[in-house]
Amino acid sequence: MIKRILLFVASAACLFIITYPVHSYFIANKVSYQLWHVYTFHVVACILVYLAVELVASKLPNQAGYAYLMLMFFKIGAFVLIFQTSVFIKESLTQADRFGLIIPLFLFLVLEAIGVSKLFNSK
Repeated sequence: MIKRILLFVASAACLFIITYPVHSYFIANKVSYQLWHVYTFHVVACILVYLAVELVASKLPNQAGYAYLMLMFFKIGAFVLIFQTSVFIKESLTQADRFGLIIPLFLFLVLEAIGVSKLFNSK
């Protein structure tokens, strides 16, 4: 259990360390929010979701899938609450702003899905 958690945290940190500088380098014009904050939110939320699913899977293995689904909704809700003033208050976002929000979401969502599926397959 500890080995899986440490491996997941290390892979999330590596994904963050690799993708954030690449993403910020390729943005030609400035986005209307802090890209650093978006990436930091997603890496922290990704690790917290995995830790919670790991704990639920160790206590109630049949309910771990439901816990993962519930935590995904909480994660999206927390993102909307935290970033509503800097992202969602504007009437329209530029294409770069939209991609800047979607890219980290899908990167860390894929990482979470891989980690949770490996967890479920091992149980």
